Amino acid sequence: MTANKKQIILELSNIDVNYGLIQVLFGVKMHIYKGEIVAILGPNAAGKSTLIYAIAGVLPITKGKIIFNDHPIHNLVVEQIVRMGITLVPEGRLLFGRMKTLENLEMGAYCRHGKREKEETKQNINRIFNLFPILKERKEQIAETLSGGQQQMLAIGRGLMSRPQLLLLDEPSLGLAPILVKELMNTLKRLREQGLTILLSEQNAVAALSIGDRAYVMGGGKIVMEGSSEKLRSTNEIKAAYLGSISN
Repeated sequence: MTANKKQIILELSNIDVNYGLIQVLFGVKMHIYKGEIVAILGPNAAGKSTLIYAIAGVLPITKGKIIFNDHPIHNLVVEQIVRMGITLVPEGRLLFGRMKTLENLEMGAYCRHGKREKEETKQNINRIFNLFPILKERKEQIAETLSGGQQQMLAIGRGLMSRPQLLLLDEPSLGLAPILVKELMNTLKRLREQGLTILLSEQNAVAALSIGDRAYVMGGGKIVMEGSSEKLRSTNEIKAAYLGSISN
């Protein structure tokens, strides 16, 4: 896949992040072109989720810059970042478990107000139902009673309700059966075909590299390797660490 005219939509320059007195990200640099799917790979505690949450504004950075569509966002709060076009789908989904499926989707449009925005919200809900027909069937069902796969669909659908330009996903395949992981990855490919840019943090390197255009590999809070998905799939270190005996 060729990114749309190689327009950079997100750029990180020398990002440091601390948890209290402990530094967990060290000089992270990356860029994402509009229309790409980019994966962040690495083992537990590599810094993947920390990086995703820093981009979303959930965690403050202690050094560096985050530029989105040529605008610095590293000093903005989460709501401002959402309004600018970035939405996070967190690990564990974090749905409103006692609320209905439809109500969870409506909560995804919390920052959109006014008559016009309400009409757009209805259109967005229909768009989500077209993307995930099962959610339409279960729209009156309490979210916590949905299956794991359905809950992940709902989490992504809720994230899409703000009509983001960049969708951040933290470990979206976690806890899903292989057939559901494949379905999830196909959905992300369809979203990219519709023009959405996607950055996902994943331990399932096989799944991520199967749909991603490029990937960054993290270790110890740093970027230790980067390249096209095809290149990384053929790299011995990646194959040994993540892909096992998978063939190219």
